[in-house]
Amino acid sequence: MNTIKNNDVVEIKYILRNDSGEILDDSEKSGPLSFIQGKKNIIPGLESELYNKNKGDSFKVSVAPEDAYGLRSESFVQTVTKNQLGESAETVKVGDRFQAQGHNGEPIVMAVTMVSDNEVTLDGNHPLAGETLHFDVEVVGVREATEKEIERGNLYEEGGSCEKKGCCD
Repeated sequence: MNTIKNNDVVEIKYILRNDSGEILDDSEKSGPLSFIQGKKNIIPGLESELYNKNKGDSFKVSVAPEDAYGLRSESFVQTVTKNQLGESAETVKVGDRFQAQGHNGEPIVMAVTMVSDNEVTLDGNHPLAGETLHFDVEVVGVREATEKEIERGNLYEEGGSCEKKGCCD
């Protein structure tokens, strides 16, 4: 039996719920999630729970915000004038998303949370920041990653598609 360790390709089915029990995501819709263990391709709290599990194992885990998408920070919320948005200013609406540059030059996604006549409020927090996440997980595959997968750090080729369907046995 393959016990999950670093550099294994892991394939899981999962249901993700928030504190009120609302389903936020379900792999039933998109198919199992495949990733390389130990490469930070998934949230740290879930990844750490997968170590030493085997194909066929099912478990439940709650992941605190600090081990998921972090705590919500008001410093990531800012109000800008519409003219700072350039061409998008006239059509901007709540729910729109923009890519911006963070303090360290890293790209961050900003969501529009409020629009007035002259200003727009943008929120750079991840939508699940501050949330405790509750997972029901089933491990459906475990195999050793190839050297190429380990070198890349993920299962995806430059074109963005998985090298092969059913990445795990």
